[in-house]
Amino acid sequence: MPRTLMRKDPGTFKTLQLLVEASPESLSYQSLGMPLSFAQMLDKRKPLTVTDNQRFTVELANLGVSVRLTLNWQGREYWVLVRQRRADRGDVVLKLISGYVPAHELNLPLLTAIQEVAEECLLETPEGWLGGRFGDTWLPTPYQKSLHYRESTHFNLSALSGAARPVQSGSLKLLERPRAYVHLPTASLQLVYDLRLDLPRETRELSLLHVDEHLEDGQLIARLNRARPDLFLIPLDQGRPTAELLTLTHGQLSPASTRGLWLAESFATQDGWLVRDERIRWKDWLAQQNPAPQKAPPKHG
Repeated sequence: MPRTLMRKDPGTFKTLQLLVEASPESLSYQSLGMPLSFAQMLDKRKPLTVTDNQRFTVELANLGVSVRLTLNWQGREYWVLVRQRRADRGDVVLKLISGYVPAHELNLPLLTAIQEVAEECLLETPEGWLGGRFGDTWLPTPYQKSLHYRESTHFNLSALSGAARPVQSGSLKLLERPRAYVHLPTASLQLVYDLRLDLPRETRELSLLHVDEHLEDGQLIARLNRARPDLFLIPLDQGRPTAELLTLTHGQLSPASTRGLWLAESFATQDGWLVRDERIRWKDWLAQQNPAPQKAPPKHG
């Protein structure tokens, strides 16, 4: 049976539209207009057309963040993905840990990103659940009333090397250099942070579980379903993703099916600052990661 961990009022969420200016060298954004409720924001996430993929000024519905999280487990590295059922788009995809940035964190999107890790990615050990910290910042423990978090140990988040082109919030340069793209189907700006999660040395029998939120009767309900962990791992080989998909339960890695699998738009092809697709097939994405070697032209003479 799924376990309800938290209920909250979605009416407390407010965000702001964005004015985004892009050039071949950098991208900057600033807030625009009056605060929007969650429903008002969704209403503005409508398909957008941009003709120049490198240089443009455009108004967007919202700012979102994603985390490409690299987990170090028993000497090997893995990317962490989340299964999401997207009612607004009528599909099921694997995505990066992600969320919408509220109005008061538009200048600090990294704070939203690490909070999303705490909310979406739960790490269970036989002694209890692991909290975490990023540098000197403790991550929240959003389900503390329902789950027992360990007090004596924690995981550590750190930033990996960032994107080449800088992103600015107004005049403030985002130091962690997230990858940025404008998603045309939803008229939104997405920032993708590259973070690493290191576990305490004594961690054993680790289980990865996802907490999903659903809107029911006007409330956002967060539930934990052990029968559907919904967190997946892609093993890396020298930093490059492999063709495997795994789950981790009680310290045991198990293969997961990739049949008919789709990945969210953050895995789709980026053209300049733009992403045009809603999703990409797993097998098509893998082909892009490992292109077939070019045949040498025949020799003459």
